[in-house]
Amino acid sequence: MKKLFTSIRVGDLALKNRMVMAPMTRSRADGAGVPEDIVATYYAQRAGAGLIISEGTAPSAIGKGYLNTPGIYSDEQVRAWKKVTDAVHEQGGLIFLQAMHTGRIAHESLIPAGQQPVAPSAIRANGQIFTADGMKDFAAPRALALEEIPGVIDEYRNATRLALQAGFDGVELHAASGYLPEQFLSSGSNQRTDVYGGSVQNRARFVLDALKAMIEVAGSGRVGMKISPEMNFNDVHDDNPRETYTYLVDQLKGLNLAYLHVALFGTPTDYHGMLRPRFEGAYLAGGGLTQESAEALLQEGKADAVVFGSAFLANPDLPKRFLVGAPLNVPDKATFYSPGAKGYTDYPSLAR
Repeated sequence: MKKLFTSIRVGDLALKNRMVMAPMTRSRADGAGVPEDIVATYYAQRAGAGLIISEGTAPSAIGKGYLNTPGIYSDEQVRAWKKVTDAVHEQGGLIFLQAMHTGRIAHESLIPAGQQPVAPSAIRANGQIFTADGMKDFAAPRALALEEIPGVIDEYRNATRLALQAGFDGVELHAASGYLPEQFLSSGSNQRTDVYGGSVQNRARFVLDALKAMIEVAGSGRVGMKISPEMNFNDVHDDNPRETYTYLVDQLKGLNLAYLHVALFGTPTDYHGMLRPRFEGAYLAGGGLTQESAEALLQEGKADAVVFGSAFLANPDLPKRFLVGAPLNVPDKATFYSPGAKGYTDYPSLAR
């Protein structure tokens, strides 16, 4: 049997297969960050994955960076997410919530009135973001004061508590895509001179503090982390990414994380070969994989499980299609972030 279809232990959980659904922003929440009812249908359709990782979810109102994206900081959001987790569990699936604080990747219109987005340093990211009034430049952030950082760490702690209350099986720290944890981690966006800036040891401190806060609440066997070395998305850059990421992964020893999720996009560096031996738990590899390339990573020991994004988006029964060699639906990019069922819950399964 192909390794894709074998079970695996990931932290406290037993996955029925090694196919993980990637966290993907789909913009089907209301203005208050509450997931709409259709979100439960979407995730339940994909419960054949060994594990689902939810779309990026803001741990606080100021951490929200995009229109119609969900949060996990209000009672109403928790109630809506409980419908999602119940629907997934009824179909025999497992689901983690991805905690995503966007930091400087935001616009004033998307966060509470009168507030600037926060970042490790007051450096505006180059680029634009979609708002209700069209494309706008990223906002100029303000640097977090040293005494404020424990409060931001508490946002991750509280988000973890509420995620478990909402029925999630665990939580993932989003430390990639140029969002707040990676802004601290990367030399280009972090020019602090205190204990959270300068050396790689200091720049990694925020990520490790956030992880430890999440572990305090959920236990290490229900906490994972996503990184994406050299992705450079959202204008984030690091002067020495190999040093930065090998140091960070080395510091995970003893934390007993459920998994490390590493997504690679176009870098010539074999980070899977570099990081997999350094990590003690389940290693999840992703980034443009096919069934064949994913199986190869498993067979070569470069990953314990593999992560699929748009393939799961367009194929709710992706594991079954892989198993029987069925053709795949093609993702409709025009509907990735649009409202409603089209391009969301209407992709046909084999049964249909």
